[in-house]
Parts: sequence; structure tokens; C-alpha cells
Amino acid sequence: MRINKYIAHNSKYSRREADELIKEGRVNINRQPIKDFSYQVQKGDRVFVNGKEIFPKPEYELTMIIYNKPRGSLVTKKDDRGRTTIYHLLPGKFRHFVPVGRLDFASEGLLLLTDNVKVATILMESKLPRVYNIKIDKMVTDDMIKAMQEGLILEDATSGGHSKSKIKSMNFAPFLDFQMRGTTGKYSKLRVTINEGKNRELRRFFAHFGAEVVDLKRVAYGNFELNNLPENKTRYLTTKEYEWLHLFLKEQRGER
Repeated sequence: MRINKYIAHNSKYSRREADELIKEGRVNINRQPIKDFSYQVQKGDRVFVNGKEIFPKPEYELTMIIYNKPRGSLVTKKDDRGRTTIYHLLPGKFRHFVPVGRLDFASEGLLLLTDNVKVATILMESKLPRVYNIKIDKMVTDDMIKAMQEGLILEDATSGGHSKSKIKSMNFAPFLDFQMRGTTGKYSKLRVTINEGKNRELRRFFAHFGAEVVDLKRVAYGNFELNNLPENKTRYLTTKEYEWLHLFLKEQRGER
């Protein structure tokens, strides 16, 4: 594992911070200063930062939180346009946590964050159900319903995507579930459940039918639910949630 990644996985530092520590000569491998940013940590290597040894964490040792992300914040460490990121809003003790997937700038709701990058990747790549409350500026049509039931393949899925996105086409799997939650004037409210996390997937899906998603809030991810957690607040997982998560991780690696 590359040295900056090893430090980020097993300490409070990010990869960028690890690179700065290496540059400043504050990282030692086997008590020898290291300046090679591409160094691959091998079994038996002892890594020190500021004289303190960094031990590898057990594979699935982790802390995880649920965060109610507010609209108007980015899920990233830094933004070149100076916009607010979740790390401006989160307590400092969580600044080294990594997000499980993304919610775009205009979206809100449940965001999982953890100090274990491997677990974050497993959850992101899983087919766990993601539940969203959405509001679109059109009445739901028969064509929308058919596509939610049967799936949709778009050669041009740029509508609804970010203008700088390199994603041009997209395949949408059938929704796991969808429920009408009411209509107001020209607006429709739905609760939809999908098991993928593609870039602006729901915005692109409904844009194909000429509808804009004006509100999007994630309320559940697998067994984790937002419930009544206030906006911009965090909570740790409950004992039952941790038990479910560890069982899920065991199943992912084929254990009983």
C-alpha cells in the first residue's frame, strides 16, 4: 500500500496531509526518514509519524456516523470555487472520516461517514437499498412508471447531470420500490428506492421525461435510517446498527 494511503487508512491524517508530512521529513519507515512519495509499505515495515508509530487497523475496526447533510454543501474536502463543504460543517473530530458515496450540492439527507476506507468502499459498491424522498416539477406519467418498473437505457443521459460531467450514457436498473406521496399543483412527491449510486442518477432519470428534481433527500441506506436526526447534526450508530453492519461485512467476504 502506498505510504500516504497507509497513513490515511490508519490515522487521523488525510492523504494530502500525509504527503505534507513526508515532504517535511516527519515520516520514518523503520526509523529511517522517507522522502519517496511512491513508497509501498510492506509487511513488517514500521511506520512512524512525528515519532509515533502508526499501527495497521484490524480489517473491519471502524467508527461510523450518520450525518444529516444540508442542502448547499459539497461532499468533498476542498472546493476550488470556495463553496461550503461538509468538512466546514462537521465537528473537527470527524475531519478524517470518509463519506460512503455522495450527495450532490443541491441534495440533502442521510450521509454515512467512517474512519475505515475499506468499509466505505464495500458499502458504496454494494447493492444495498437507498431510499429517497423526491419532488419533481411534473405530474408522474405512465412512461415514468413503466421506466421505474422496467428500467431505462439512455444513450444521452446528460440532462440532469452536471455540466462538467464526463458521463454521457447511463443504464438505470428497475427501481426496487416507488410510492406516490402526494401532488401539489404541478408538483409530484415520491419516495423511491434504488440500489445503485450512480452520478446524479435520479436527476438524470427524471430529466429524460422533462421533469426537474427540485427536492431530493436521502432518508435510508441499507439498515441505516435518518429518522428525526436534525439537519447538520450527526449521530453514532446504535449497537443494533453495528451488529447488522458487522454481519453484512462478514457476508461480503463469504463468512457465516
